[in-house]
Amino acid sequence: MPAEHLARFLSAHWGEEVSISGLKRFHGGSARQTYRFDASAPSGRREALVLRRDPPSSLIETDRLAEYRAIQCFAGSAVPVPEPVFCDTGPDSFGSPGFLMREVPGGTAAGLLEPEPYGAYAGAIGAQLFTALGHIHAAAPERAGLPVMQPQDAARARLAHWRAAFEADRFRPEPLLDAGFRWLEANLPPQPERISIVHGDYRSGNFLHDGAGRLLAILDWEMVHPGDAHEDLAWACDPLWSNFSGRPGATYTLAEAIAHWQAASGLMLHPERWRWWRLFAQVQGLVIWISAAREVLDGRSHDPVLMFAGTIPYRFHNLTLARALERLT
Repeated sequence: MPAEHLARFLSAHWGEEVSISGLKRFHGGSARQTYRFDASAPSGRREALVLRRDPPSSLIETDRLAEYRAIQCFAGSAVPVPEPVFCDTGPDSFGSPGFLMREVPGGTAAGLLEPEPYGAYAGAIGAQLFTALGHIHAAAPERAGLPVMQPQDAARARLAHWRAAFEADRFRPEPLLDAGFRWLEANLPPQPERISIVHGDYRSGNFLHDGAGRLLAILDWEMVHPGDAHEDLAWACDPLWSNFSGRPGATYTLAEAIAHWQAASGLMLHPERWRWWRLFAQVQGLVIWISAAREVLDGRSHDPVLMFAGTIPYRFHNLTLARALERLT
């Protein structure tokens, strides 16, 4: 159990007997188990912490050290992140590889089906969210310890990544997804002017806000990688994350989102690359939802979030991909 590993680990690091209370798992996410808990010791020391550790099975294979380093590189910067504490790539500290962060107090995340999750503060949240995304893309990948990538490989590498994931998890014919892959492969975009840090899952639900218009923390960096900044922007602006509002991340207009991103990143939106990455976002989404369904069908997971992902978002992206392909023909 995580509590036993956490008590043993923190006792060794604090130099006194530590007890764990309030351990709670947050369901959701595809590549980590996330728990929050309180750690306390006889000296009076008490901390609210969050554990992110690898699950027994995962629908997305990721590197927890890369996630931790990405959080480390933005700690204390214009990109709000939780405070990192410790990372262990082996099973000894937490029962499986993972890392600890300090809890961000007072934060809430928007649900996918929650209408107008930010109310009157939607514009303020949008300005901060897309400005933070621009700051991420302005940082050099080596700051986060990411591998070197050549600009000409950015689109091809991501396409190969998700094609391989699809072939590994497909369990029935997917004609629309096959058509999407064919179009992307036949219409590779121009290379980016520079390689950026790409968060990989920058969207509503993966950040915390205080309910009064302040962005508190960008979460879930498990898919971080080097690449084209347009990849993040397209995923953040995908219609799935609009909460049925038609606005990027249920915040404000697409033009405003792009303007804040451009100002913070120093990059300009490239229309041809933007078109390619927007279609790519829907293809990527479909592969993720198919992988979620495969986890459940094969009995590797009974997480209700994965059950949901394999049905409603899957149908949504099938529909939007069909419409996008129709416009391109």
